[in-house]
Amino acid sequence: MERREISGLEPSLLGYGGMRYPLDRETKKIDREKAAGLIRRAMEAGINYYDTAWTYHEGESESFLGQALKEYPRESYYLATKLPCWLVDSREKAEELFHTQLERLDRDYVDFYLLHNLNGERWRLLRDQGVVDWCLDLQRQGLFRRFGFSFHGSYDEFEEILTAREWDLCQLQLNYMDT
Repeated sequence: MERREISGLEPSLLGYGGMRYPLDRETKKIDREKAAGLIRRAMEAGINYYDTAWTYHEGESESFLGQALKEYPRESYYLATKLPCWLVDSREKAEELFHTQLERLDRDYVDFYLLHNLNGERWRLLRDQGVVDWCLDLQRQGLFRRFGFSFHGSYDEFEEILTAREWDLCQLQLNYMDT
């Protein structure tokens, strides 16, 4: 699997997203055995970037992925998750969400932390609430290695956010299932 250097890290060009794991037909929850098998196949194929988020699978994705990756050395993969910005109404709320995410993942740190589903309005709100500065403090403390955002807005909003500071990454979703 080809890799590309991003701010000193080398994630695989193809990442594995935790939004659409196979489901158990009866419970409609993640079929953990099947999904773990897919993670194993991805690791064997050289994929080392694993992405999840607060809301994926009704909150189950982070805990599943954290558990599934426990069988691999921590340095063999990169783990990304995202702050659910639409739930943040204060810096204190952002702190609560972040620490819950670390607990769900059962990790001391994540490799990539993104502001999830940003648009111009959310960006300005998070910036003004001090959430962005707080995230930079977390990064300096080593609670995540690289800081970025995922984006879902207009081009003008994208340009505003992208040029507001120097980012480590921006994740734009290109889902083969949607095309």
